[in-house]
Amino acid sequence: MLPADLSATAVVHRSAFARQKLSIEWLTATLNAHPRFLCYLAEEQGKVVGYILWAQKSGFRDQVVLELDQIAVLPDLRGQGVGRALIDQSLPMVKAALAQQGSTLKHIVVSTRADNHAQRLYRDAFGAAVVATISDLYSADEVFMVARNTPL
Repeated sequence: MLPADLSATAVVHRSAFARQKLSIEWLTATLNAHPRFLCYLAEEQGKVVGYILWAQKSGFRDQVVLELDQIAVLPDLRGQGVGRALIDQSLPMVKAALAQQGSTLKHIVVSTRADNHAQRLYRDAFGAAVVATISDLYSADEVFMVARNTPL
């Protein structure tokens, strides 16, 4: 993701996260936090249709605990493999970026609403399993998922 992509990416953000506001500001802050945050887009025919934000947790380390901070796809393309493609195509780029800083991937963590069907995506794509549920965190119960010793 580049600064020129922010407006189009904000459209995806607003469509995916109706309760969140200030989409461009949120995405700008995330993009500006590189290399802690690594941001990637899904495009179809030159149009931004999705994005994924990865975050290094707890400092820059030799073995990185990586958070899937946010993933979003335009509503009319959900369930068509765009999210899975974002994960599958961005993780090798993330691993390459980590290698450039002398790091390797240790674990992946992600949190999501307990009723979010994306849990299956996270389980299938990188082996994440629910390890905790936090009641009424944002707008509902939230699950915390971990993929340990990720061999991706």
